[in-house]
Amino acid sequence: MIDKAERLQNRLGPEIQEFRDSRNTLQLGTVDKEGKPHTSYAPFAFSEMGYYILVSDLATHGQNLKNSKAVSIMMIEDESEARSIFARRRLSFDTNAEHIERDSEQWVAAVDVMRERLGEMIDNLSQLGDFNLYRLNPVEGRYVKGFGQAFNVSGEDMLSVMHLDEGHVKQMKEENAS
Repeated sequence: MIDKAERLQNRLGPEIQEFRDSRNTLQLGTVDKEGKPHTSYAPFAFSEMGYYILVSDLATHGQNLKNSKAVSIMMIEDESEARSIFARRRLSFDTNAEHIERDSEQWVAAVDVMRERLGEMIDNLSQLGDFNLYRLNPVEGRYVKGFGQAFNVSGEDMLSVMHLDEGHVKQMKEENAS
């Protein structure tokens, strides 16, 4: 007999994968040397090895990746597609960024994956000396479908889910303020 967790996994795993694969960019949360946060975005490609981004050292997030490997990423539903802007679908992860050495086997394989997903612009960018390739390795994540529908995402494939069902808490009004 299939238990509740397995049914949830069987239903949400493909949904999360479809959502991830329908996004071409992800939002990046990086920090500088002083710990000051910076938000940006980058086109990405996903393979079984992780999330790949190709970024310039001229960009703030490119400099930040050289200083801190801790990166938060998020893929989010477009506002025009959402039923409510307060509950847009989103998939986010805390990741560790790993710099991929230029012209290594992993570099060649990742650039191929990126080209297939993002087009020939990758050939141009990957030839520029200030562009670096990073693999963002997920540590833990969360998939939010809407109000009351948040799921922790974990596991080797980062598609194993656990429903967070604590719910929202209403703020209680004080009866008598005196």
